[in-house]
Amino acid sequence: MKFVGFENYIDLFMNVEFWFILKNTVYYALVTTIFATILPLVLASVLHNRIFAKEFYKTAYFLPFITPMIVIALIWQWIFDPNIGLVNILFKLNLTWLYNPKLAMPVLIFVSVWKLVGYNMIIFISGFSSINNQVYEASKIDGANPIKTFFYITLPLMSPTIFFVILITTISSFQVFDLIYLMTQGGPENSTNILVYWLYKNAFEFFNIGKASAIAYVLFTLILILTIIQWKLRTKWVQNE
Repeated sequence: MKFVGFENYIDLFMNVEFWFILKNTVYYALVTTIFATILPLVLASVLHNRIFAKEFYKTAYFLPFITPMIVIALIWQWIFDPNIGLVNILFKLNLTWLYNPKLAMPVLIFVSVWKLVGYNMIIFISGFSSINNQVYEASKIDGANPIKTFFYITLPLMSPTIFFVILITTISSFQVFDLIYLMTQGGPENSTNILVYWLYKNAFEFFNIGKASAIAYVLFTLILILTIIQWKLRTKWVQNE
């Protein structure tokens, strides 16, 4: 072992593969965060009202989050199998989902969002429960319809909870590993390779510890910068803190 200064970082930043994998990582994290925030928020707003079998729906949506990833990966691999997959059979398609560079990443994002929806939904339901009903009663008296009530009352009052969900979902999305490892191993053609999986490959398959350490610090710095930016921007839109 010898000290090489910034050589590992220079090699990393000069590597075309690094920028491609970084783009994959940002794309995966961004799209996952958007859908894993909007969908649970909508579901939570529906389940917060008095609907039939509300507790059943809560349990059904939350179950994927506590299901082991190995089970989820095996089930979804079968569902998207090009030969015997349920999706191709039901919709009479002939797509090689996880073997197509253009389709593999959207499939992984779909599975990731499906797993996260239940957890984020429970957090949003807790946020809805903290809102005083008198605020809604006052809005009805003032003549606000449900759409205006949602956008001008519910969303501002829920903004601290929304900020929290966006923050933790962004961090967890940048750190995803098990889903990639189990379903695609970064393929096909590196289309689903992300920084954490690339770190693992360099450290434990190629035994390039220096490069893996550089990737780890780059990932840490990226998450730190994004977290600081989100924390600073919260003053612009987060209310009722």
